[in-house]
Amino acid sequence: MHSLQGQLLIAAPGLEDPRFHRTVILVTEHSDAGAMGVVLNRPSPASVGEAVPELADAVGGGECPVYVGGPVQSEALIVLADFRDREAAAAIVVADVGLVAADSETSELSDLTRRARVFAGYAGWGPGQLEGELDEDAWIVEPPVPAELFAEDADGLWSAVLERKGGRFALLARMPLDPSLN
Repeated sequence: MHSLQGQLLIAAPGLEDPRFHRTVILVTEHSDAGAMGVVLNRPSPASVGEAVPELADAVGGGECPVYVGGPVQSEALIVLADFRDREAAAAIVVADVGLVAADSETSELSDLTRRARVFAGYAGWGPGQLEGELDEDAWIVEPPVPAELFAEDADGLWSAVLERKGGRFALLARMPLDPSLN
């Protein structure tokens, strides 16, 4: 099995699960035991300042949204960060981007990271489940560009990644939300 850790999963138009419609997921872990990742383009209405004020400085201010990382353990907080020192990460996912350890001193995070984002929950797959979904063409796999991991335009991320991938994927990027209205 080839690990997809550090890759993006772009929801294919035929993916029927509404929780993942037009999502872009960063795969944070992938092994024979299963896979997990965070949805990069689902900001919630809750701000970090409201939900977890102790992380406000680490993410650039309390106004930043908490992102819906996925439907699994929606009460669990995951912090994805671009680390200045890779040794400070609980796990590196790709390049200098990794997960913040649960026991990290929140007051030190802004010194250890260039930027960070808070996610509530995550996307998870059991053994072989993600591979099955890939066989069904539910996901399009693409390596990330660093800016996409902390994209400012969450709503445009799905289209932007497909456009960058090019070819027939660029056509998908321009597909309206409801193709029947085309």
